[in-house]
Amino acid sequence: METFVIEGGHPLKGDITPQGAKNEALQVICATLLTDEQVTISNVPDILDVNNLIKLLKDIGVKVTNPEKGVFTFRADTLDLNYLSSDEFVSECARLRGSVMMIGPLLGRFGKATVAKPGGDKIGRRRLDTHFLGFHKLGAAYQRVAGRDVYELTADHLRGCYMLLDEASVTGTANIIMAAVMAEGTTTIYNAACEPYIQQLCHMLNRMGANISGIGSNLITIVGVERLTGTEHRLLPDMIEVGSFIAMAAMVGDGIRIKNASIRNLGIIPDAFRRLGITIEEEGDDLYIPRHEHYQIDSFIDGTIMTLADAPWPGLTPDLLSVLLVVATQAQGSVLFHQKMFESRLFFVDKLIDMGAQIILCDPHRAVVVGHDRKIRLRAARMSSPDIRAGIALLIAALSADGTSQISNIAQIDRGYENIEARLNALGAKIERK
Repeated sequence: METFVIEGGHPLKGDITPQGAKNEALQVICATLLTDEQVTISNVPDILDVNNLIKLLKDIGVKVTNPEKGVFTFRADTLDLNYLSSDEFVSECARLRGSVMMIGPLLGRFGKATVAKPGGDKIGRRRLDTHFLGFHKLGAAYQRVAGRDVYELTADHLRGCYMLLDEASVTGTANIIMAAVMAEGTTTIYNAACEPYIQQLCHMLNRMGANISGIGSNLITIVGVERLTGTEHRLLPDMIEVGSFIAMAAMVGDGIRIKNASIRNLGIIPDAFRRLGITIEEEGDDLYIPRHEHYQIDSFIDGTIMTLADAPWPGLTPDLLSVLLVVATQAQGSVLFHQKMFESRLFFVDKLIDMGAQIILCDPHRAVVVGHDRKIRLRAARMSSPDIRAGIALLIAALSADGTSQISNIAQIDRGYENIEARLNALGAKIERK
């Protein structure tokens, strides 16, 4: 198990460019299964979750090439459909959360899919009911296979329909869209997720010949087509990585520029940091965060304590609450964080408390941070990364801490952040991988 050794207290300065979006990559790579023609995707991040998904597609027969860094071509013209129900395939899916995104394309094009309980972050229950209910409304049947802990989905013929999703699930919406693009008739999805990555998926599918309207809203209409063709697609910058860099710049930065951040696709993220007192300057499509000797948390207009809570897009993404929480530990003032979506995601704060942070964990979903105003630095510590986002939050804490910290289980960080230690060391950090 690899470990990061971080010597805290070194200021970061310079330019950094965010990688391609991990969550978008998982969706659009799976969408290549919908056609037998070549699809080229660029700005693909070199991270574990994406690499493992690409390997899984190769295993089922997708022809994959990597002509240059960040560029992949996919051609799903001769798939081994029998492999899809094998124990080996099920085992691979169970280790990769992103494998769930294969269900919709396989069901839509071939009429069958096998689903194992997917792996990924240990951040609480992540149910698949929205996916299954959507597939069922389109005409698919599913059954649990006793003794294998898998579900088999089959559909002789998918037919469009109206559906109201029980939650605005991002992966659920993406999966249902991919299943519906070649269904007979018209599918209307209400309470659909509308994140930029869903929009990107829809635009890509339309270039492949799909007929999707309502893109960017929570009411998506899909008129089924007979077949899809190849296309080229470029991933957006990863908004979670942009937010992570803003946090680092606030905590230990001496002037950091985030290049080509795709500001219009960041939604409320910059304003969430501004509510913690962080100055963010927009220059073209770059974000510049100057050095912060102090920063003060806002209050609401009526004077009550600031609350930051996750919400479906265009609300604040839950993936950034962990790093926002770390930033708050050195602010002036107090803030309540309300993590609504996952019941285990705030448990990493006990590690921050060990480092000297003043945090009250109210319950699995809420934590109050009382900022130190930089009067007390966090202490170095030995830690283990429980998930991707908590892992990067702990790394940010270690960069600002007094002394040398160690973070184990960094494979969790590698799942979402490409070559992170080299990129941060280029800005002045002292991080060693062991």
